[in-house]
Amino acid sequence: MVRRSPLAWAAALALWPFAAQADPLADAAASQVGVTVFYDPSYQGLSYPGGDIPRDRGVCTDVVIRALRDAHSIDLQVAVNRDMKADFSAYPAIWGLSTTDRNIDHRRVPNLETLLQRIGAAKPASDDPSDFAPGDIVSWRLKGSNLPHIGIVSTQRSADGARPLITHNIGWGTRTEDILFEHQMVLRARLDDHARARLRALSE
Repeated sequence: MVRRSPLAWAAALALWPFAAQADPLADAAASQVGVTVFYDPSYQGLSYPGGDIPRDRGVCTDVVIRALRDAHSIDLQVAVNRDMKADFSAYPAIWGLSTTDRNIDHRRVPNLETLLQRIGAAKPASDDPSDFAPGDIVSWRLKGSNLPHIGIVSTQRSADGARPLITHNIGWGTRTEDILFEHQMVLRARLDDHARARLRALSE
């Protein structure tokens, strides 16, 4: 991670009041803290649409899935399923599948990364805190394991005020923590009006 001078941090903080206004997606993610208290990566059959496992458990993608349902009535289970059916070859061939699986496809980080890219929400990874606004979706590959991970930028700041915190579930339930620059960032995405409209059209 690039080390920034005090003046650079001050400039970043000067921009934050604009970005830190309440955001429905960030708030919906934060509402899961204390509710989702377990990490459960097991494969489970889900109803469709609107399928979910019990809210006291989940994985990192479930934070994003639930937040989008709660904040914007957007169902990523349906959006991913429909987009994958429309262009299956555009999605990662990591799991050796030949068709869609609406129980799990939307709960896989690489599939969410692909969907966010395809709807035009993806932006380049950045090490500048001022590039991130509450409600942005960020994905990484974890140090040591290289496993994919995803979370949502919070309205809260790190203890030194330098970085936005991330609401995510990395193994101990949904928490809001200072991890933005702790792992290799792959994608940051902003769901502006256009991106939400694309998702809504896919999920309705």
